[in-house]
Amino acid sequence: MPRQTRRISLPSTSLVASRHVTFHNYGAPDARPKAYLQAAIHANEIPGLLVMHHLTRLLDEADSAGAIQGRITLAPYANPIGLDQWVSGQHIGRYELRGGGNFNRNWPDLVPAVLESLDGNLGADAEANVGLIRRALAQAVEGIEPASELAALRRTLYREAVDADVVLDLHCDDESLLHCYFLAVHWPEAADLASDLGSHAVLLSDDSGGGCFDEGLGLPWLRLAERFPEAAIPPACLAATIELRGQADVSDALAEADAAALFRFLQRRGLVAGEPAPPPAALCEATHLEACDVIKATRAGVVSYRLELGERVAAGQAIADLIDPAAEDPEAARQTVVSGTDGLLFTRQLHKYVTAGTVLAKVAGSQRLDHRHTGNLMEP
Repeated sequence: MPRQTRRISLPSTSLVASRHVTFHNYGAPDARPKAYLQAAIHANEIPGLLVMHHLTRLLDEADSAGAIQGRITLAPYANPIGLDQWVSGQHIGRYELRGGGNFNRNWPDLVPAVLESLDGNLGADAEANVGLIRRALAQAVEGIEPASELAALRRTLYREAVDADVVLDLHCDDESLLHCYFLAVHWPEAADLASDLGSHAVLLSDDSGGGCFDEGLGLPWLRLAERFPEAAIPPACLAATIELRGQADVSDALAEADAAALFRFLQRRGLVAGEPAPPPAALCEATHLEACDVIKATRAGVVSYRLELGERVAAGQAIADLIDPAAEDPEAARQTVVSGTDGLLFTRQLHKYVTAGTVLAKVAGSQRLDHRHTGNLMEP
């Protein structure tokens, strides 16, 4: 059936303006498998918007050829609130200016709302359990009473994604190589996606603790399996965050390649007909998010990097200098910033004047770090 485009209005917070979310739907409403992809929940992260443009074109062509076999939903921009936030010519898309905080943190936990309805109704039939859980989760989403425009946006996006087999949330970092975040239970199932995208780092977690969008949809399956150990409950939602390089990495060439990789992934998962080539060899091994060193500034200053993205570093190796330009002694103005682990330097700070607490870089290592703990791994 032809692609259907829907625009869902959000409750207006103004007498003179209103916003909406756009969804492109491919395939029959009840078709399986189902994939949901969205871009720019952090609305200032632009690469995913252009990827969605090119992916829509590819899916339109597949739709015209009758090749859509499942259900695919695209949210070309998932955050109209953030897209509309401009202050003195600067786009503020990571945090809601009305006080809602980070757009990709503290998403509703659906598990408490479904425990009572599932208790005693799950058994040894995994397929039946999946259907029952999906219906319960959908009802839990309907039970959300949004008290703000942001809460209404979250309910709207959850409605579209809550019953999906695959959920991909497209982001980017500051200055960055392409990298991916997955729940550990979905590795190496998702290895073809990371390889086809050319991911330089794959970071796995059991629960990052941030309450981010993708984990809000992937983690309920793990939590319910823990709560009902006698029932057959598979991790039925492969939910992941894809970091499409850095904020300045916006071009048709990059976006076309990324969209083509996502399209091939949808083919391999049976959502689109076709026989894609096998993915290329992986550029990295997957490592746990607890092994990722997040290096922060301890004071304000100008940051000058000594190393480029993609370089291997050793624990204790200098990666940057933090400089106080007003120091009386220029020789004492520099504070050396070092890596806390052996690994790959895969992100850097885009803005070179920083304050205390600013994330300067991330290094993907292989050994879990004592100061990094499951459930407390996400940055603000």
